[in-house]
Amino acid sequence: MGYERSLLPNYFAILEEEKNARYLDCKHMPVTFNEKESTDELWKKHDQAMKNRRFSNNEPEQSLLDLKIELASRIYKNCHFCERRCSVDRTKQAGACMVKEPLIASEFLHMGEEHVLIPSYTIFFSGCTFHCVFCQNWDISQRICGSYIEPHLLAEMIERRKKQGALNVNWVGGDPTPNVHYILKVLRSCETNIPQIWNSNMYCSIETMKLLAGVIDLYLTDFKYGRNTCAERLSKVKNYVEIIERNHRIAYENAEVIIRHLVMPNHVECCSKPVIKWVAKNLPNALVNIMPQYRPEYKAYEYDDISQPISREEFLTVKMYAKTLALHEI
Repeated sequence: MGYERSLLPNYFAILEEEKNARYLDCKHMPVTFNEKESTDELWKKHDQAMKNRRFSNNEPEQSLLDLKIELASRIYKNCHFCERRCSVDRTKQAGACMVKEPLIASEFLHMGEEHVLIPSYTIFFSGCTFHCVFCQNWDISQRICGSYIEPHLLAEMIERRKKQGALNVNWVGGDPTPNVHYILKVLRSCETNIPQIWNSNMYCSIETMKLLAGVIDLYLTDFKYGRNTCAERLSKVKNYVEIIERNHRIAYENAEVIIRHLVMPNHVECCSKPVIKWVAKNLPNALVNIMPQYRPEYKAYEYDDISQPISREEFLTVKMYAKTLALHEI
C-alpha cells in the first residue's frame, strides 16, 4: 500500500481524516450570484472563485457548489455534459446518451475495484455517452433502467454506507457524465467526509470538467483507444484521442488519477502502445491498471478483430511495454 500512498496522498489523507473531501470545501467557498445573470457571467464568477479559493468558517448562504449546480442545471436544458453536445433539453426528452432523468440501476459496496478503493460505495447509473459494441455492462449502459432516488435520500445512503465501511463514493455507469447536475445536488445534501471518485470514459465536455474541478478527489478513468478510427468504429464517438487526452490532462492537474486500460485483441499496436506511451510521457505520476479481462460481449461477435478474448501473448506484450516505460502500475 505504501507505493500507492505516495502517488495518492490526498486520497489517503481524506481516508485518515487529515483533510476534507473537496466537495465539503466547495460548500465553504462563498459566491454571490442570482439566477437572472447570464451563463457567461456565472462562468466568470465560477472561474474567479476557483482561482481565489476563499473559504468561510461557516457554510455561506451561497457557495461555489451552489453555483456549480446552477450552471449544471442550465447545461441539462441544452445538454452538453459530454462532447457529443446533442443540445437536447433533457427536462423534456432523452439525450444521445438515452438518459432523461438520472436513474440508478444499482448501488452497493463493491469489492471488485482496485485494492486501494475497496470497499467502494459504487453507484451505477443507466445510460452512457458511448455505444461500445463490446460493452460488458451493456444491460445498463445501452438501455435505460433503474430508479430515481431523491438527492437528499441518496445523501443519507452515502452516510450509512460509510458507517458500513465504504472508503469512497464511486460514481459510475454506464457513465456518470449525463448526471452531473444530479450528483452535485446529492453532494449539496451530504455532509460525510468521504472521497468522491469519478469513474468514467472521460468523454466529458470542457464545461463538465470545470464543474468537477474542486469536487472530485480521484478520477478513475478509462483510456481505451490510441486511434480515432478505432473509437469511432467500436464506440461510435468522434475525436476520441484529442478529447480524452485533454480531459486526462485536466484531471491530472486538478486531482489524483488511476487510469484503466483494457487490452483488446488485435489492438496492441494501434491502441495499447500509443495509450501507454502517452500516459508515461504526460501523466508520469498516474497509477495505471492494465486489464486482461476483455471478453467478447454484446455485439462484439459481429466484429472480426474483437470477436475473441485477448491472447496471453498480447497481454504480456503490453505489460512488458509498460515496464520499459516505467509506468506506475496498480
